[in-house]
Amino acid sequence: MQQANTEAPPSPTAQEETPQLAGPSDRSPPTMAPLQTGSRKRKAAEAEEGAGSSSLPGPSTAVAMAMAMEMEMATAEAGQAEGPMLLAKRPRRPMARSSLVHYLKGRALGADGHPGLGGFEGDLRSYGVLRLPELLRERQLSLGPLNKVFASQWLNARQVVCGTKCNTLFVVDVKTDHIMRIPLMRDRVPDLSRGPPSCGIHAVELNPSKTLMATGGENPNSLAIYQLPTLDPVCLGDCQGHRDWIFAIAWMSDTVAVSGSRDGTLALWRVDPDMFNGSIAWHKDAGLPVYAHIRPRDVEAIPKATTNPGNRKVRALAFSNRNQELGAVSLDGYFHLWKARSNLSRLLSLRLPYCRENVCLTYCEEFSLYAVGSQSHVSFLDLRQGQQNIPPLCSREGGTGVRSLSVHQHIITVGTGHGSLLFYDIRAQKFLEERSATGPDFFPAPSGRKLKLTCGSGWINQDDLLENYVAGVEDFPNALYTHCYNWPEMKLFVGGGPLASGLHGNYAGLWS
Repeated sequence: MQQANTEAPPSPTAQEETPQLAGPSDRSPPTMAPLQTGSRKRKAAEAEEGAGSSSLPGPSTAVAMAMAMEMEMATAEAGQAEGPMLLAKRPRRPMARSSLVHYLKGRALGADGHPGLGGFEGDLRSYGVLRLPELLRERQLSLGPLNKVFASQWLNARQVVCGTKCNTLFVVDVKTDHIMRIPLMRDRVPDLSRGPPSCGIHAVELNPSKTLMATGGENPNSLAIYQLPTLDPVCLGDCQGHRDWIFAIAWMSDTVAVSGSRDGTLALWRVDPDMFNGSIAWHKDAGLPVYAHIRPRDVEAIPKATTNPGNRKVRALAFSNRNQELGAVSLDGYFHLWKARSNLSRLLSLRLPYCRENVCLTYCEEFSLYAVGSQSHVSFLDLRQGQQNIPPLCSREGGTGVRSLSVHQHIITVGTGHGSLLFYDIRAQKFLEERSATGPDFFPAPSGRKLKLTCGSGWINQDDLLENYVAGVEDFPNALYTHCYNWPEMKLFVGGGPLASGLHGNYAGLWS
């Protein structure tokens, strides 16, 4: 990489006159005193040590000192140049603190505390986050006959773990499309009266250290914990927990997780590290992995809304590590804030400005904002101000709704029900725009058109299509129920499927 402002190696400053070497003399030139004060003291101290008890240097010592000081000055000014005369040098310029060369050199040497280094690195990352969406290109992944990807998380640079509506938990290799199914954990006492699950796995979350994964079990009401990277089962929360499907999960620490259910409750679970020792033991008779069965430490109910007391379903959760607070969204159009300690203590409940289909929630640490996705808008909640100080943004996607949200630095990624990804800049309070160049010699500039990444068609079961819909209708875009970034690799995984409940299909794409 070439840099426009690359500087030449620093050169010593030349004096107006060429310095001359001093002859044997007792006195020092008056021009040397202000430049070599420190050197004079050092050499005088050495001379005093060599003279024993004498406090004044002798003639020979003074001559040597003068010659040494003038030789040192002449060498410093002349450098390695030869000859009695020197060409005038340009004065040294201070190194640019924000240059890319300076940043890379400091990082390679492991230097810390360089002035402006942190700010420059932050600006560089912010610029990358801002420009990445327009550089992404899609490669669709084949998932076979699986139905609707609801949740996803990156496990490493090439593997993504996903949960589907057909209650399948699997890992897909984004380079080879290879799929590995993960066995689901079973309740200790199966509910024989309950039919096959129609909900599926709506949440997959990794703890902060990425050593544990929380998701759903074979019974969608139960919380399943797996160990990473081996994916061995650790424990199943199936005792005195939720009575209905789990829709959302959030980790508050490496060993504490909270789940939100359609039964209108939040459950706090603590994973004992001692479980890890026996979790991968194999049962001698059945040949099945052994795992613990746990109960929640605390269960709290969402307060009943006066407008719709029967619709308190918890749909999404987001945790603020800075404030140790948990945000929850319920389908009755309310946002609830809980203080997360050893138990859950509700702080407040707010009526959301848009009440239809509030199904996703995320938290922006940089701005201390909660973002809620509804049928047609994303609403921002700044609880420090006690009000909504950022105008809501409209997805403008035909009323199909905001289906997934994520935030990184100041950019919010919006997955819609119409098969597209939008990108919103919180700082500028507007969507990112497409860039176009007016000519070959012009740098691409914003065109005024919203930047939109449209996903591919995925796969749809044609039998369901013919049975439930009019023949010839082919426009069935995929709802993007989940997306997750792998920022070190600059990749984006997107999953979903047909928005219509009567259609069986899936979509998975790697954007890089």
